[in-house]
Amino acid sequence: MSVHEVAIEKALVNGAAMRQVLVKQREAALNEGRVSADVRIDRLQRGLACVSKYQQQFVEALNTDFGCRPRELSLLADVAGSVMPMRHAIKHLRRWMKPQRRKTIYPLNLLGGRCQIEYQPLGVVGIISPWNYPLHLTFSPLADVLAAGNRALIKPSELTPSVSEVMVSCLREAFDTHEVDIFTGGSGVASAFCDLPFDHLVFTGSTSVGRQVMTAAAKNLVPVTLELGGKSPVLIGRSANMPQAIERIVLGKMMNSGQTCIAPDYLWLPEEALESVIVALKDNFESMYPSIIDNPEYTSVINARHLQRLQGVVAEARQAGARVIEMNPAQEVMELFLEARKMPLTLIVNPAEGSHALEGEIFGPILPIKTYKNINEAIDYVNHKPRPLALYYFGHDQFEERMVLDTTCSGSVCVNDVVMQVMQENLPFGGVGPSGMGAYHGEDGFKAFSHAKSVYRQSRFDVARLAGLIPPYGKSTERTIRQNIKF
Repeated sequence: MSVHEVAIEKALVNGAAMRQVLVKQREAALNEGRVSADVRIDRLQRGLACVSKYQQQFVEALNTDFGCRPRELSLLADVAGSVMPMRHAIKHLRRWMKPQRRKTIYPLNLLGGRCQIEYQPLGVVGIISPWNYPLHLTFSPLADVLAAGNRALIKPSELTPSVSEVMVSCLREAFDTHEVDIFTGGSGVASAFCDLPFDHLVFTGSTSVGRQVMTAAAKNLVPVTLELGGKSPVLIGRSANMPQAIERIVLGKMMNSGQTCIAPDYLWLPEEALESVIVALKDNFESMYPSIIDNPEYTSVINARHLQRLQGVVAEARQAGARVIEMNPAQEVMELFLEARKMPLTLIVNPAEGSHALEGEIFGPILPIKTYKNINEAIDYVNHKPRPLALYYFGHDQFEERMVLDTTCSGSVCVNDVVMQVMQENLPFGGVGPSGMGAYHGEDGFKAFSHAKSVYRQSRFDVARLAGLIPPYGKSTERTIRQNIKF
């Protein structure tokens, strides 16, 4: 049997096993009936406890899978990024669960009719998490899924197998498989996972794979939340505090070596500021990372294939005549970067249109720079590209800020900083168009993974007879018609 045939057989076996768990989770949900706040909070607390217990193993696993992943980054972005959503949900859950009163149409409100929305669990939700922040992007949606009273099946990325191994131990210790279960494996398992008839499916990853996930989900009419990414632009206005802006851009860009879905992807700045900005980028980078290869705070690229892709972006730009600036503060030997799977921050100044530097999501430590005479050029450029997951504006001109906010469309916006919007549990997080659909985080996530059931309670009066709705029709009927079709 060939390797390909073995992989197919494994995927089929896993597919059957996943379907069996899904059926059992759905049966358990039906048997449970109403999911109380106490039960939901207990599940969230168990999730918190398991992340806390296994945090050191997660940090070590992240370092193993990346080759070099800073302990501090893993604790801040992945561990704390998992804890915060669960704590937030525990704190606010009882308020979120309260039925929401809605205004009743006149004159039924006078007669005692009442409207409300009740938030009901959907059932079983599938979560496909990526490799760049594998813990955070599993537990963040899981927090909202459990807060909404659902069961969950999880498929983590095959590119972080060590993290997945710890996650299996963590989740199976904390939860009964009828509540939460996890399946690992490659693309075959992922494909079988997408074919399952979930009540909702959450996917975080690339736009190209997102299309495949949505296609598979459509076969079962499974609603999806897709958090995809894209090229998140940074627009620097002439009123910006330039030293502060550049420091924040370098910090956000180099987090996880640019392997972040909302990392600044390319930079627009006034043409007269180009040279000073390049110097500021270099100074800030060297201040944060005086060396690269043996620096434990400098994240490696996830694997050789991704590193090769990033090198190809730079090689294409250089061959096309773009100005390429590689930041190597310690003047380390470039061949050693390959062994460490690390790449210095590389600026590409005014790359050619149609190049990979300007067309594909970079997802690494490369920063294309474009210049403008008038910021309208930058806005027009952004508006003629696929809508990004995030947009960043730096400046203190309120009119210009308002113009950027009003005339561009992106999943989220951060003003005078980058990346910080994803940490706000009270803001929905998601994309628009090619950068995704749907959103979660906090109360918005609770609602995204709940069924908003409309409930109307009729009064004790015989409304249908009073309104003339019962044949034979007469004067009461005509009066009701006139009341309802007034223009």
